[in-house]
Amino acid sequence: MNVNIDQARTIIASAFAHGHEAGFNALAVAVLDSGGHVVAFEKEDGTANGRFDIARGKAHGAISFGTNSRFIEKIGEQRPSFVAGLVSVCGPLVPAAGGVIIVDGDGAPMGSVGISGDSSDNDEAAAIAGINAAGLTAKQ
Repeated sequence: MNVNIDQARTIIASAFAHGHEAGFNALAVAVLDSGGHVVAFEKEDGTANGRFDIARGKAHGAISFGTNSRFIEKIGEQRPSFVAGLVSVCGPLVPAAGGVIIVDGDGAPMGSVGISGDSSDNDEAAAIAGINAAGLTAKQ
């Protein structure tokens, strides 16, 4: 099962709402399906041009490697050449928190969310808030 367009729209709107309530900078949110294809993307006014690529890279890295981008960041601290090699194998990825995998009731990936615009921790918090608001589950 893949995340669908209605779920993706709810994730994006809820991530934006979470960011507004918390006083975050303007966000860019990419929602990908389990194959790494973009289901939906939106950015708020005031985000930089590169935010799409960063948000997509966080989401794409997570779904491609099978773990949230925070873990990829931690691997990169200890094994930077391994993470650099992942780019050759998996394609674009950003090894920083803010890319979160969406799982179904059995723990199988349905897609991922990548957010860019504030600190990586805040990006991740907005992604999880969006996933939860859509009635879905974020991989821990």
